[in-house]
Amino acid sequence: MNDATQPPADPGQAIIHFDKVVKRFGDVTVLDSLDFEVAKGEKVTIIGPSGSGKSTVLRILMTLETIDEGVIHVAGKPLWHERRNGALVPASEEHLREMRKEMGMVFQQFNLFPHMTVRRNVTEAPVHVLGLSRAEANERAEEYLALVGLSDQADKFPSQLSGGQQQRVAIARALAMRPNIMLFDEPTSALDPELVGEVLSVIQRLAEEHDLTMLLVTHEMQFAKRVSDRVCFFDKGRIVEQGPPEQVFVEPHEERTRDFLQNFLNTA
Repeated sequence: MNDATQPPADPGQAIIHFDKVVKRFGDVTVLDSLDFEVAKGEKVTIIGPSGSGKSTVLRILMTLETIDEGVIHVAGKPLWHERRNGALVPASEEHLREMRKEMGMVFQQFNLFPHMTVRRNVTEAPVHVLGLSRAEANERAEEYLALVGLSDQADKFPSQLSGGQQQRVAIARALAMRPNIMLFDEPTSALDPELVGEVLSVIQRLAEEHDLTMLLVTHEMQFAKRVSDRVCFFDKGRIVEQGPPEQVFVEPHEERTRDFLQNFLNTA
């Protein structure tokens, strides 16, 4: 058995399970009968060339993209389907809304509301989606803004913050929904180089101190090596190789992985 077919540690505790998932954009197959699992509490990084399907995995989990074939389970429930009269049928919007509560996502772009203060950006979803009172949501905002080191910025507007600070607000906003799974889609790619470290240090602290399941897409290879329990190398919509970061980065088994890492290091 090669690394591409090995299950993650403790597969019985899988909180994310892709079963033969296919995603197409027109004539292009972006995910090609993908089998993929993430164990509860596991920190998994996806690497690979552009167009390999990395970000599509996250967007499908957040229900921003549909699937064409296969089944996905999140926390033991089908994501894009629901059971009705013993059969799997396409999910209703109500089902999708409930499933989204399992996950929080941090995007490449910060997507903050420019007309709202930092505090309001963090509290809006807990109030309107979870039904928290404004006081409860404000308490939660204080907790997570402190966690990302921005307690003193709560009354500012996004335009008054640096890119790194805005991305940390976006992390606090996602955490305020108390998700079981955090998804990070190249969270530092839109940042100036000198601001990357502050965001990565927050994500690393989350990984080390909190029992969140984390799925990251990043080009920050040294960071991936530090933060991940497992690294998956994607190419052409499939997992070519996966394993502990020290194995994938230092002694990859597959020639395609070696070529990618060599090319990446030469162009980084």
